[in-house]
Amino acid sequence: MKLIQITDLHLVTPGETLFGLDPLARLEACLADVERHHADADAIVISGDLTHDGEPAAYEALAERIAELTSPVHLMLGNHDRRDTFRAVFGERMFEEGFVQKSVDLADGMLVLLDTLKEGAVEGELCEARLAWLETQLEGAGEKGAYVFAHHPPFRLHMPALDGVRLGNSEAFAQIAREAGNVRHIFAGHVHRPVSGNWRGLSFSALRGTNQQTALVFEDRFVTSHEPPAYAVIFADSAGVVVHFHDFLDQSAEAFASS
Repeated sequence: MKLIQITDLHLVTPGETLFGLDPLARLEACLADVERHHADADAIVISGDLTHDGEPAAYEALAERIAELTSPVHLMLGNHDRRDTFRAVFGERMFEEGFVQKSVDLADGMLVLLDTLKEGAVEGELCEARLAWLETQLEGAGEKGAYVFAHHPPFRLHMPALDGVRLGNSEAFAQIAREAGNVRHIFAGHVHRPVSGNWRGLSFSALRGTNQQTALVFEDRFVTSHEPPAYAVIFADSAGVVVHFHDFLDQSAEAFASS
């Protein structure tokens, strides 16, 4: 099974910039690279912070761009998103039990896409209804296993500024995952950092966004950086999970390959 993860687009109204960068132009470059090299992907997951301030025009621009892709695209929400505005553009088909959450049953396992948005807050949450939904999905995944996507990571990165705005009730998440015993990997967004590890016996990864990034600062302050944007190419089956991080604006790789 081949998956693509893209995260933290932070789209603004087309024509505007954010941190001196054009988020829409960067997304277009990302999607063009994915379509050129990975049109055979079983799914593309865009794991939240689709927009920077929930602008309707930003959601509309996203809808137009993903309509051109070959692989199925699954959207998630982050703390910068707005459910009502998202609903106005994408309709009710994206919602399940009132949240932008869904499970996708594939040959090598189930994708479980969580809605961790806590309206008006930077940190995330899974309310009792969403925790119950997660438990039901994991039960349904059975022995094939589940690959869980959450915008807000439940795990610590030992970066205080980011750890303070992770998933608020992470221990409840961990208990459900441990009891299910079939979570193969956790994929997160939100942190704008390439990172991987193991938490409560569960492997995880996160990656850079397509616009601005978070500098590697182990202090209780946010520092924005202009490190290269990236997306992840994921291979997953019963034998394991492999995650590649690709800096899609890095021209040196193309030049080397063609020399």
